[in-house]
Amino acid sequence: MLEQKRPLKSKGFYVRMKLLHHKQEKKSCFYTYYKFLPCLSFFLYFISSYFITTNNPQTKPNTHFISHNLLQTTNTTTSYQNTLHNNIQNYKIFVYDLPSNYNTDWLSNSRCSTHLFASEVAIHRALLTSQVRTFDPYEADFFFVPVYVSCNFSTINGFPSIIHARSLIASAIQFISTQHQFWNRSKGFDHVFVASHDFGACFHTLEDVAMDQGIPEMLKNSIVLQTFGVEYKHPCQEVENVVIPPYISPESVRNILEKAPVNGRRDIWAFFRGKMEIHPKNISGRFYSKRVRSVIWRKFSGDRRFYIHRHRFSGYQSEIARSVFCLCPLGWAPWSPRIVESVALGCVPVIIADGIKLPFPSAVRWAEISVRVAEKDVGRLSRILERVAATNLSDIQRNLWDPKTRHALLYNEEIQEGDATWQILVSLSKKLGRSHRKSRMVSGELRSDT
Repeated sequence: MLEQKRPLKSKGFYVRMKLLHHKQEKKSCFYTYYKFLPCLSFFLYFISSYFITTNNPQTKPNTHFISHNLLQTTNTTTSYQNTLHNNIQNYKIFVYDLPSNYNTDWLSNSRCSTHLFASEVAIHRALLTSQVRTFDPYEADFFFVPVYVSCNFSTINGFPSIIHARSLIASAIQFISTQHQFWNRSKGFDHVFVASHDFGACFHTLEDVAMDQGIPEMLKNSIVLQTFGVEYKHPCQEVENVVIPPYISPESVRNILEKAPVNGRRDIWAFFRGKMEIHPKNISGRFYSKRVRSVIWRKFSGDRRFYIHRHRFSGYQSEIARSVFCLCPLGWAPWSPRIVESVALGCVPVIIADGIKLPFPSAVRWAEISVRVAEKDVGRLSRILERVAATNLSDIQRNLWDPKTRHALLYNEEIQEGDATWQILVSLSKKLGRSHRKSRMVSGELRSDT
């Protein structure tokens, strides 16, 4: 565009100069006078404007404002504090200092802070250094109860065992209710727990058992941060809750992205690696993944465009970073760590879990960054992905590769603006009606008005 405009400008300048030259051939004293007068006027105008601007403090550049903006740009801590203050309405959280057998003793196993259920650890750590933390429980709006229930690993299969979860939480509640008055004061209404495993607040890994046992009575008044969430009625979400992402190490994501940026070459069309039953009815008599993974294996393991493996591989995130589509079928529960891993590494998540409720919908535009496939349509997966690839794949990738989207689903040691714990705080700010302190303040204001 610039190359087209320049010749026009040059031509105009040439015409004006030619006309001026023609007039100069017929110039007179009057012509010289009228040419000089406008020049003098412009000169006087600019001189006067300069002195007026220099002496008027309202028109001076605001050097303090510029310096402040530069400081905010370079000082991420200041930026975080200001934004956090604006978004969570200046509320406070008291973090109970429980005996170590409820939490930090479990960290002797390093997996406790790194496996997919480790959001309970990450949230606790981030809150300890957060600006919203208060050491005065009387000024707190919420009370966080840090109990690590997912760090008891089975000696049989190495998976997290939560068989002790209900008794451990009951013991913690007994402790805080005898040591402090705040649980009894609100009956736990303003207390926050984390349930970062399969069926959340039901504390069981199998859905039929979880539904049968339901949410423990002691937690039914509280707020539960849980990875489980569905868009239909379910006993395991019949509690005030916030759906949160599973834990994926931000360090591992950064390491992968340093070698393979999100917009880099992707030579795998559709990817899945993980547990997959060839015969879906396993030894427990239940159908794993509602047969969805078995259908994927049977129909697409022989398709060269599908990179499907049943065996675990510790470096599989590098495969995600090479893939266009990443299959995220349900397992025992509808949610999967693959959803977060796919988003974090720029692979379009293909979510196959009917009615799943995804975390932080106000921050993550799920409909614009993912593909949803109904469980009954999994056999048509190839045609569905072909259609996406031929129509709006580039739009989905452009939305997916926004760094803010990735950031919203990852936890950090200390809260960063927009990250997963920050999103939890924003979600809690919408539940301030449960704050005993806030309700007392409002009641006091009402009494004073009367």
